[in-house]
Amino acid sequence: MTLQEVQELIDRGPYLRWLGLQVLAVEEQSIEVRAKWREEWVANPKLNQTHGGILAALIDFAADFALVKSIGRPVPTIDMRVDYHKLAKPGDLVAKGRVIKLGRQFSVCEAQIFDDAGALIASGRGTYLTSPPPERTA
Repeated sequence: MTLQEVQELIDRGPYLRWLGLQVLAVEEQSIEVRAKWREEWVANPKLNQTHGGILAALIDFAADFALVKSIGRPVPTIDMRVDYHKLAKPGDLVAKGRVIKLGRQFSVCEAQIFDDAGALIASGRGTYLTSPPPERTA
C-alpha cells in the first residue's frame, strides 16, 4: 500500500478522521502519523492536558496500522497496554508504530507518541489478530 492508499483507508473511518490523522511515512512494518490537536481532547482544563484515552487510541491506531502494509487492512486488537510518561499539552502529536513480531494468527506491535518538541508522551504495545478474516456466507 502506498502512503496515499493508507491515508484514504484512514479517512474512511469517522473516528480516525476526527483525530485528524495525516500519514507522514509508511514502511513495510512501520508507520508515522501526525494527529492534529483538538480542543475536545482536553481532559482537565486547569492542567490543559490531553485525555489519556486519546493517547491510548493513538497508541492502538499506530500499532495496528504498522501492520497495514504487510496485511493490507486494519486488524482487531486482542490486548493492549499503555504507559503514560508525560502530560500531553495542547499541540499536534506524532505517533510512530512498528511491528515487533508478524505472525500468521497473531502479531505484536508497539507505538510511541511524541509532542511537537519531540518529547515522549506515551508508549504501548498490543497484540493483534492477523489471521485471514472468515469468509462471508450469503
